[in-house]
Amino acid sequence: MKKTGILNPALNAGLSRLGHGHMVVIADCGLPLPAAGPVVDLALVQGVPRFTEVLDAVLVELEVEASTAAAETGPKVLGWLEQRGLQPGLISHEELKALLPQAALIIRTGEATPYANVMLRCGVPF
Repeated sequence: MKKTGILNPALNAGLSRLGHGHMVVIADCGLPLPAAGPVVDLALVQGVPRFTEVLDAVLVELEVEASTAAAETGPKVLGWLEQRGLQPGLISHEELKALLPQAALIIRTGEATPYANVMLRCGVPF
């Protein structure tokens, strides 16, 4: 049995397949997801798991070279991102949604804070 790190098998598999330049989206529970695609749905009930809990767990596992968020994102969510060393480029929420089919992995959380979504671009640790 795995002792540490992410225990969810689908999330582990999704993260393990990522390479340089791949995009990963961590989404709130309201973001409209593509009908087909690499989605790992962690949402249990509204608020569980929280966006920050999932983001923190993913950042331990993933090398991130850039991030993107919606321009409509409020200071609360931007603060969460900045506290974790992310300085997201901002695009419209509509543009962010249009990029979802290009994501190598989308992780849906139970977060109910508006615009609590971030797109992470994978880097390399060497």
